[in-house]
Amino acid sequence: MKRVFATATLAITAAITAALLAGCNDADVASSNLSKAADNFEINRRIVFYNGITGGYILTIEGLCSLGNTDKPKQLSVTCKVGPGQYKKHFLGLSDNVTYFAEQIDPAPANVYRYRVIFKPSVIVPDLDLKAGF
Repeated sequence: MKRVFATATLAITAAITAALLAGCNDADVASSNLSKAADNFEINRRIVFYNGITGGYILTIEGLCSLGNTDKPKQLSVTCKVGPGQYKKHFLGLSDNVTYFAEQIDPAPANVYRYRVIFKPSVIVPDLDLKAGF
């Protein structure tokens, strides 16, 4: 039963990926692959927060960093990998005069012929912490 479920899941994933790639150009595939790599802490970035009134930098963050994907409006979270299994997360507020830009510091390979799909078993099957009741 598990083997049938796994095979069906892979077939559905392949079909969805093929549908998503229909009509994509090389730049779209490369961009998506680089974004996935950055979200998996494989891309070295520099994120700069800039004050548009004073013209000065407020903050610079460099390293293997991922930008928040589900942040609230006018907020940005930056999560950086600082060592094996060690992370730091920063929360920043944006305003009419404060903005940011993210720069990829080093070039990274991006295969335009292979779309990346990443499954993390630790996310699919959660690690449960059980507490004994008193």
